Amino acid sequence: MRRAPVAALLVLTVVSLAGCGNKGPLVLPSKATPAATPPATAPAAASTVTPPPSQP
Repeated sequence: MRRAPVAALLVLTVVSLAGCGNKGPLVLPSKATPAATPPATAPAAASTVTPPPSQP
């Protein structure tokens, strides 16, 4: 078995795995601050009373 193809495959594997992932230290995201928007109001309640049927 020739060593050149095995060595090339090993080098290719190591180089491709070295480029994976994020670089640098792990940093947790800061807590999000709520946007300055007015509070949402509840929608007006729909009328649950049905009008009586009209008489012809």
